[in-house]
Amino acid sequence: MNPQHRLLIVDDSPGVRAWLEAFAAELGYGVSCAGSGEEAIELFRKHAPDLVTLDLSLPGMDGIATLRKLRELAPAVPVIMLSGVADTRAIAHAVKHGATDFLRKPFEPEELEAAFAKALRRREPVKAPSCPAERPFSSARPFSPDPGAPVGVLSSGQSPKMRLVEEMIEHVADTDVTVLIRGESGTGKELVARTLHARSDRAQRAFVKVNCAALPSELLESELFGYERGAFTGAEKRRLGKFELANGGTIFLDEISEVHPSLQAKLLQVLQDGHFSRLGGEADISVDARVIAASNRNLENAVRESAFRADLFYRLNVVTIGLPPLRERREEIPFLTDFFFERYAREYGKPEAKLSAELRETLYGYDWPGNIRELENLVKRVVVLGAAAPVLQELRARAAELRVPAAPVWPVAASELERFLAGETDRVSLKQVGREAAQVAEARLIAKVLERTRWNRKEAAEILQISYKALLYKMKDAGLANAR
Repeated sequence: MNPQHRLLIVDDSPGVRAWLEAFAAELGYGVSCAGSGEEAIELFRKHAPDLVTLDLSLPGMDGIATLRKLRELAPAVPVIMLSGVADTRAIAHAVKHGATDFLRKPFEPEELEAAFAKALRRREPVKAPSCPAERPFSSARPFSPDPGAPVGVLSSGQSPKMRLVEEMIEHVADTDVTVLIRGESGTGKELVARTLHARSDRAQRAFVKVNCAALPSELLESELFGYERGAFTGAEKRRLGKFELANGGTIFLDEISEVHPSLQAKLLQVLQDGHFSRLGGEADISVDARVIAASNRNLENAVRESAFRADLFYRLNVVTIGLPPLRERREEIPFLTDFFFERYAREYGKPEAKLSAELRETLYGYDWPGNIRELENLVKRVVVLGAAAPVLQELRARAAELRVPAAPVWPVAASELERFLAGETDRVSLKQVGREAAQVAEARLIAKVLERTRWNRKEAAEILQISYKALLYKMKDAGLANAR
């Protein structure tokens, strides 16, 4: 048989090479095998294959070094990295240096066959390595990059909290269970949703994102469920909604807390039985779409205030994945900084200058209320400006604005305890001292929450689980009302 495609297998394990060779030959591939990176380069130079499988861990020239060399020789040849280790940093580097896909051992034959087919379908000249934001974690099955995926990377795998997130994703990705992703803005909720989709049996079907905060309720309903011709003025033809477009795949409902209560009932019905009707339509439509939702707000508080249906919350909250803010995983900051700097230096054609120790120290010490997105944008400005000084000055100014005072200044006389310790009185009220201590602690907490929300009072009230008016009153009482 004259093989249609030639495959180069690079693996230091004779058993793995033998299995891959037999499997690929059965699919009709012409196969060559190498037990080391050096041998692979030699075979590659003699006759470039159409596809390469490359083990990450090789003796001598390791998998990443071999990948770089293969990319220099023939950038258009797709390379599928294989590894038995869940090393997120290694995966990010592999993808950054041009790996087409990444499969973790052991994998099913069907997964490898699908990866072969996908790599050959997508074969085209590679102008620059792709961004690991499209593959934020290691994957046990082929991942189909989405050009609409956000720029950035979620984690280097160095944070214990993010390793817990990854473990949770591994447990639930290959199921149809509804997942609620929670975390502050900029922590990477959409990347988690895309990772869940990519690792599921639905990976080859559509991933449809809906920003529930971007549209008023009447437009959001037609966006989600579609409409029939004549349903309203301007509805000149039938339009399918996002749920229908996601049939067989995944629908991601971002900012789910912003869905108006009048629309929540219809959304609950779809989650419960998979049926809905288009606007202006009478027939029920059945869909099979996995629902992943995200919110940066306190949904329990919204339920208590009757702003969010309790039954919808319980239906969404089957499995919760909480993303920690960047300030709680500072060990990720050096990796993320280097990744963004290299990416944007390459994208904008700028030299990859070494970042100063002063800048790195400032980046590490800053609290990042905007999380990964804020760090990404700041590094981008350093690259574009070609100088760190203006950005360093800006960052220090932000840090000064966010700094919490050691103790709030109270517009009252000296405290009961202070007067007693100063000898101004020989009697002291324990109840009054306790009340004053509670007021100081409360004020410090409010100041810290305001710092983390960059003085977004509405968001701070939600975090503190009090009303907006109550927060304003307490801020005034603590002397924080005019702090900014």
